[in-house]
Amino acid sequence: MVDGENVVPKVHDVLDRMANLANKVRNGQWKGYTGKSVRNVVNIGIGGSDLGPVMAYEALRYYSNRELCFRFISNIDATDFVEATRDLDPEETLFIVSSKSFNTQETMTNAKTAREWIIHELKDTDAIAKHFVAVSTNIPKVKEFGILPENMFEFWDWVGGRYSLCSAIGLSTMIAIGPENFHAMLDGFHQMDEHFRKVPFHKNIPVISGLLGIWYNNFFGAQTVAVLPYEQYLKRFPAYLQQLTMESNGKHITIDNRETPYQTGPVYWGEPGTNGQHSFYQLIHQGTKLVPCDFIAFTESLNPVDNHHDLLIANVLAQAEALAFGKTRQEAEEEKIPEKLIPHRIFQGNRPSSMIVMDKLTPAALGKLVALYEHSVFTEGVIWQINSFDQWGVELGKNLAAKIFPELNNANISSPRHDSSTNNFIQRYRKSKGLS
Repeated sequence: MVDGENVVPKVHDVLDRMANLANKVRNGQWKGYTGKSVRNVVNIGIGGSDLGPVMAYEALRYYSNRELCFRFISNIDATDFVEATRDLDPEETLFIVSSKSFNTQETMTNAKTAREWIIHELKDTDAIAKHFVAVSTNIPKVKEFGILPENMFEFWDWVGGRYSLCSAIGLSTMIAIGPENFHAMLDGFHQMDEHFRKVPFHKNIPVISGLLGIWYNNFFGAQTVAVLPYEQYLKRFPAYLQQLTMESNGKHITIDNRETPYQTGPVYWGEPGTNGQHSFYQLIHQGTKLVPCDFIAFTESLNPVDNHHDLLIANVLAQAEALAFGKTRQEAEEEKIPEKLIPHRIFQGNRPSSMIVMDKLTPAALGKLVALYEHSVFTEGVIWQINSFDQWGVELGKNLAAKIFPELNNANISSPRHDSSTNNFIQRYRKSKGLS
């Protein structure tokens, strides 16, 4: 129930329409303007409209249709668009424009460039209807763009961007892995939702996770959390969590408008598997910073080759043990390490970590994993008394960018009203374009 309305029928209607489109693309029935089947799907979005679909596609690539090519464009830097489309055939390419308002600057700039790309190659504006679909709520803007209303997939204001993976924003994911697997992912979300809702706190995984986050952040002064998936398919999971956690809980004003006298959301970061061991683990083991770690591992490999997975699991277990117990002077001496090197070979231990172990990375497992972190973030927000569902901090930079943009190409604005550093850079940029 949302504002007195049962939203479930509308949600399932959108999911059914998504499945219909996904099946048409997957079996070659969706034809482009020239009659060729669509083989390339390009998602254009930013924030949750990009990070979720990218992460889910990479995480579930094992289950994807390998006859289709998937690309993702988010950055307003033109390089992102150019490189994503460089080797694609416009006749076989479908763009998914993901923007709730259909006004998001970065998304709509890239969408308009994609529109021009299609028209330039196919020589007809009518081609737009065959090569674009929208995930949005703004029907007039979608129609104005040239997308047919029946090819707009709705989601609602109560769906926050960073929580939108299981909404219509997941359209590219559904096309990639198929409706059945997508619904299995939704079932994983639901199972964790029910666990969070019903299980007593002392056995409730998201509650315990959130409380551990509070413990290390507020009582031990830990400023970051490392998320370390020992599964290559989860290589984009830390980046996804960065938005989920830091955009949700990066707040210093409480829900009753008081400034918090305590630290809130820590910085989340990480890399997959043994890659990180040869990069930043040195700091975690022997540095002066306390870095709680979340290890994520699976007992079964999706791609079993020789003893690779045994070695992977041995490494994650070894890292957790080393962080917890370290190495004492006595152990170093027993290893016959020279005295002058012993201080460098001692590990203090007592470095915190959590181990999340699942059987296999399936769509349902991914749904559970994402929902676990969503509810953990909510738990922390409740205790910190902040609103985990707004993000006003992103607005200031957007507003300033809107003021700066026209000043970059207008030499008649002789004294932009900014600080001296910004003014000087604007002048320098104009000079590079021969405007001043």
